[in-house]
Amino acid sequence: MTLAVRPAVIADVAGMARVHVDSWEETYRGIMPDELLDARDLVVRRRQMWTQILAEAAPQKYVSAVAESDGDIVGIAMSGPPETDGSVEDRHLYVLYAYRSMHGTGVGQDLLDAVVDPSVTTALWVADPNPRAQAFYAKNGFVADGTVKTDEYDGVREVRMVREARAEDRATRRPVRPR
Repeated sequence: MTLAVRPAVIADVAGMARVHVDSWEETYRGIMPDELLDARDLVVRRRQMWTQILAEAAPQKYVSAVAESDGDIVGIAMSGPPETDGSVEDRHLYVLYAYRSMHGTGVGQDLLDAVVDPSVTTALWVADPNPRAQAFYAKNGFVADGTVKTDEYDGVREVRMVREARAEDRATRRPVRPR
């Protein structure tokens, strides 16, 4: 098995949408409403979302990456600007999904590293409960800051986790772009 992480391109949209939806089904069945996960147009809506993001006129607004294994997309990630003005973060991790069969291979770490610069304060929302994801983010320096919300789209309870930039990282800030 050959794993590679690279910047996402428009030609990846179908595979990205499939990973997005399949990962939701693998991870969130019983947490997200079945009618959302079973919606016939869910893959189409994810394709539209990814097309819009990858066609964004300001290429650094969103940074997206895919993980490939033997030519198939098996993981996706995307970071972008903070969710709101005055937010706690400089950057927000919006998406990081990989097929369950890829867990433990390092693909999640590679995707995170491809879309998030450690020299900037980054926040994310993680489903609660989702102990595997929460542990992964904690291992990467993210800490739950006590902020909790219920996602308007899917009704899932989420916890915000934040990773503060360290002073030494700020001194060596690198541009955020997938490898």
